[in-house]
Amino acid sequence: MTVPDTDLDLGRSAFHERRWRDALECLSRADSEGGLPPQDIELAASVAMLLGLNSQSIEYLARAHDEFLTVGDTDSAARCAAWLVMFLMDMGEAARGNGWLSRAKHLLEGMPDPGAAEGYLLIPAALGLLRSGAPEAGQGLFARALELGTSFHDKDLQALGRLGVGTSHVSLGHVEEGLQLLDEVMVSVTAGEVSPIPAGIIYCAVLGSCRLSNDVRRAHEWTAALERWCGDRPDMVMFSGQCQAYRAELLILHGAWDDALAVARAAEGRVRKGDPDATFGSWYQQGEALRLQGFVEEAAKAYATAAGTGFEPVPGIALLQLAQGKTAQAQATMRRAMAGADSANRRRLLPTVVEIELAAGDVAAARQALDELSEPLQENGRPLELALAAHAAAQVLLAEGQPQHALRESRRAWRTWYSLEAPYQAARCRVLAGRACALLGDPDSAAMEFEAARAEFSDLGATPAVTDVLELTGEKGKGSSPLTNREVEVLRLVAGGHANRTIARELYLSEKTVARHVSNILSKLAVQSRAAATGYAFEHGLMR
Repeated sequence: MTVPDTDLDLGRSAFHERRWRDALECLSRADSEGGLPPQDIELAASVAMLLGLNSQSIEYLARAHDEFLTVGDTDSAARCAAWLVMFLMDMGEAARGNGWLSRAKHLLEGMPDPGAAEGYLLIPAALGLLRSGAPEAGQGLFARALELGTSFHDKDLQALGRLGVGTSHVSLGHVEEGLQLLDEVMVSVTAGEVSPIPAGIIYCAVLGSCRLSNDVRRAHEWTAALERWCGDRPDMVMFSGQCQAYRAELLILHGAWDDALAVARAAEGRVRKGDPDATFGSWYQQGEALRLQGFVEEAAKAYATAAGTGFEPVPGIALLQLAQGKTAQAQATMRRAMAGADSANRRRLLPTVVEIELAAGDVAAARQALDELSEPLQENGRPLELALAAHAAAQVLLAEGQPQHALRESRRAWRTWYSLEAPYQAARCRVLAGRACALLGDPDSAAMEFEAARAEFSDLGATPAVTDVLELTGEKGKGSSPLTNREVEVLRLVAGGHANRTIARELYLSEKTVARHVSNILSKLAVQSRAAATGYAFEHGLMR
């Protein structure tokens, strides 16, 4: 006769099968019926955290700590205390976190020999050093944690220690060395050697380093891996919001701004369900998508919400200030951000520094930023960095009165942006090329470049960029329609009574792109409906 599985057995099985909600329900029943062993209380804490039930997770983890002490397992009790420190600090509860930190230290002081828990306790201290601008000191603590994890054959601690060492290398400017270590960590995660919570921490931290180092190839690869990992755990809340925020950033690069906005808003929804680490990324990426489309007030609100997490939303907020005509404020924002940035973050900010210093008329400061951006680059470097450097070089060379060299750099940047499938940035290079051609006395080539850029911006819905091109070509301010040529085409079809699906088929666009054009048309014409827009078209002679 087969003995039926108990709730505890079912809970453990559900955990290993990644059915988190079933696991928590079974473990909760087992707990109410006869209590749980401390290791299963710790398991329930992990499941609750994955489901976004932060308070419940903290309660379970505190109980596990007490139960481990009761059975004399001080090392495991200290490990639970260390996790409590990390979770509480991450949730913004510094006082409680410091309390558990003191308790964990007392436990370690009473142990005759070091244990793995000592390594876990080093992780929050090392993270604090890394975030406060002392990556070298943090790296030493991470290295010690890695050493302890190796000594005690603790896969989770080894992975977290190696993650910290690699991240510190990136922050210190040793990018390739750091990324190679992070690749090694990711191998252990994708092989299933690491528990779910450390695995999620590692995924998100590695993607953050890819973003910081402008490594698009790695970012694509590990974002896809994170999507698969989250997809295999459909009821997981923790980490899934960060996954969506990283996806949104890549979608913005590739010009899919409506999709990026939807994904970033999905990440925001995950934040409300218990994934606080996604807060900054979800709002910052919403700000980016809105800014590029010219929705200034909405973008400002998104950046402000992102800033509420304690991280400054740069460079996006500075570029928004520039678009609002607040050039001096944008310059001050970037100079302040650069003053407090480590080497990796400086490199991320430098392209925007070039743009804003040029707008402020400080060509020397822009040249200095360009030299810092270009100095460590090699021809076989990461494509995104090469594109950013060439783009910045074209901008500076134009300001320095060297259009021939600027044309060469703008076309070099265009080729790289095109290969990265980054249409907005590629179109910006066409504008730079057009300006260079105009200065070289070739108006026909300049007009061709400007028209190509304008068409691309129009298709993307980049209204501010379209306006900038029209100003360069002298088309703005002649009393003509405020609409771009593409928007006039869409309006004519709207006025003809066609639905968005028909318009999309007629103009070889996606329905989402048509919907965005219609929204822009209504906004620019200050009308509320398609019927009112139709009336405008007839009144202003826009119908053929």
